Amino acid sequence: MGRLIKLLAVLVLLAVLALVGYSYSGLITPETREITQPVVLDAD
Repeated sequence: MGRLIKLLAVLVLLAVLALVGYSYSGLITPETREITQPVVLDAD
């Protein structure tokens, strides 16, 4: 039973490292677009 838990822990660790590596590789980029919104300033 201990070996199974160790194996699962190693697999989870590898999955987390793979996800972090994939996200830092630049393949995951957010969609960028310009958003303009008027702002009313109360300058009295």
